[in-house]
Amino acid sequence: MQHSFFVTATGTGTGLTSVCLGLVRALEQRGVKVAFCKPIAQTQNRDAGPERSTHLIKATLGLEPAQPLSLGYAQQQLAQNRTDALMEEVIQVFQQSAGDADVVIVEGLVPVADESYIGKLNVNLARALDADVILVGARNDDDWSTLAERIRMTASLFGGTDNERVLGCILNKVGAPSEDSQQVLAGEDPPAQASVPDVRVTARSLNVFNERFHCLGTIQWDPLLVAPRALDVQRHLNAKLLYEGQLAERRVQTITVCARTMRNMLHTLRAGTLVVTPGDREDILLASCMAALNGVPLAGLVFTGGITPDAAVLDLCQAAFNTGLPVMQVPSNTFTTAQRLNALNTEVPTDDVARMEAVMNAVAADIDSDWLMKRASLEMEKRLSPPAFRHRLVQQARAANKRIVLPEGEEPRTIQAAVMCHRKGMARCVLLGRPDEVQRVAASQNLTLPDDLEIIDPETVRDQYIGPMVELRKHKGLTEPMAEAQLEDTVVLATMMLAQDEVDGLVSGAVHTTANTIRPALQLIKTKPDAALVSSVFFMLLPDQAVVYGDCAVNPDPNASELADIAIQSGDSARAFGIEPRIAMISYSTGESGAGSDVEKVREATKIAQQKRPDLLIDGPLQYDAASTPSVAKGKAPNSPVAGRANVFVFPDLNTGNTTYKAVQRSANVVSIGPMLQGLRKPVNDLSRGAGVEDILYTIALTAIQAAQNPQ
Repeated sequence: MQHSFFVTATGTGTGLTSVCLGLVRALEQRGVKVAFCKPIAQTQNRDAGPERSTHLIKATLGLEPAQPLSLGYAQQQLAQNRTDALMEEVIQVFQQSAGDADVVIVEGLVPVADESYIGKLNVNLARALDADVILVGARNDDDWSTLAERIRMTASLFGGTDNERVLGCILNKVGAPSEDSQQVLAGEDPPAQASVPDVRVTARSLNVFNERFHCLGTIQWDPLLVAPRALDVQRHLNAKLLYEGQLAERRVQTITVCARTMRNMLHTLRAGTLVVTPGDREDILLASCMAALNGVPLAGLVFTGGITPDAAVLDLCQAAFNTGLPVMQVPSNTFTTAQRLNALNTEVPTDDVARMEAVMNAVAADIDSDWLMKRASLEMEKRLSPPAFRHRLVQQARAANKRIVLPEGEEPRTIQAAVMCHRKGMARCVLLGRPDEVQRVAASQNLTLPDDLEIIDPETVRDQYIGPMVELRKHKGLTEPMAEAQLEDTVVLATMMLAQDEVDGLVSGAVHTTANTIRPALQLIKTKPDAALVSSVFFMLLPDQAVVYGDCAVNPDPNASELADIAIQSGDSARAFGIEPRIAMISYSTGESGAGSDVEKVREATKIAQQKRPDLLIDGPLQYDAASTPSVAKGKAPNSPVAGRANVFVFPDLNTGNTTYKAVQRSANVVSIGPMLQGLRKPVNDLSRGAGVEDILYTIALTAIQAAQNPQ
């Protein structure tokens, strides 16, 4: 039975949209089939383009809520005493948005001081939709008692805190500074990053909460979640672009207005700093460019006064600009520019999907989704959605608590992933690299390395692996000088650490090729006793569910027996990560309709796999559309237990598998995690050289989970 939660705010500045989208993310992570509805749009004067909430939910979660009614239209209906007719239209919007979802998050309207009808309209919306009510509050400039009174007053509109349909309140921006300080401010010095006390206990103990009216979440304030892009600054100032750089990727964490000598402002050149300076301060320009060339990702440069630096100086700085440093120019003076920057809107722009994703994840992490699921009387769905899959990865990796070696320990993305991994408690990472260089790279990225993040200098440990490596490879004629030379490669060194049981898994490939990662593993780790070969799978996070593709990275042209082993390995991998496997052996023909050596190989591989593992649901040959699409399956393979429902796709060769995974990944904008190697005695996993920080993070999680499931 479908269940609805109506979410509304206790006042302005509570972050209602962020909390609503975070609620959707939290329930998705738990495997709930959830929908979102915004019945009536409440656009502000500064909003331009599409309605913010529905646009962001489409961009981040792929949901398709119906277009909301306009607030102006709702006002007209209310003025004409047509409230019931308006609610009928609201129900239609709701039904179009909800579809067959089990839970629907409905975003209400934000109360405005001079529009008293909004409170009554919210009540009518909640009643019309027969929804449970959840409030969102934020203290901002008020004290705790004032916030408690505002929560109580808002709850009274819906029947009070004792009403069984008024569930509780989510407290947002807990620990935030005053409203005026909840943004990036421009000054001569970036503001000091003072530690913010954890006041969640205080928030949860507000006297408004009781056994019936619950505190459903305390969302901690994080200044990074209000960091605008350099693109937002450029739009706000209507600045002229001199060099675009990574305008849409660089984020402004601090703003420094350079009115002092270069020597006295160097300490402000940190990751995320936006440098604002008159266009004739070429010393500041050169200092900023030197910082960029040393790996410091500044947010950008803003030249004021309409002055462009000398062309020869700009030419000298070209290498720094090529690092992605955005450079822009405004006609206003430095003081006026700083004032305008202080008025920059802190709301998430409709096209800043990455920032909204971060906000949603932060909200989801601090919401009591267990209580909400019990309220909706839901059980975990068998369908594993992408958010649920990622959530499961994190939880399993935390439980595994494995030690994972990262041989590319001086690489910036790897260091960031290791820091995130330790903060999330997902694994105990070991960075191979020179400690001073690792610290330097971390500082340039504005990162503080956790005390428990282990760094090992390869020079100090290399000699201890020469003898064991010679012993492992002496049948191949390996000598001590040869082993010493090979151990200069940190991937080989890390593989020996794994072979000696000093670590539980290995992740590499951010700067090394697949061959560099796999070859030492095949030589030193070797395959499992029951594995005929090493293969790979990708976890493809399609919009509705996570599925498995194999083999898309290792075996060019497996024979029937090898293809059967790949299918079995892929099915076991799917099951190990929470996907109950329905395995489709993919070919250009379905069932008995085609002939030829290629389809015969798939047919034979299917029979071998079925005989070896009758506990796995395997069928083939199946064309991709017959395997994935129920309507096609009815016509092509009506009696197949897999067709139309497959979640593990085994391709006949590397050419087909690699081409398909890349086509789906790029054309459908699908996130893929992998390749994850199968068949090795101990887990070694490869990365794409274009991998992002989150790609590395989730691959570490995969590796930790593999280590826990296959102890050696």
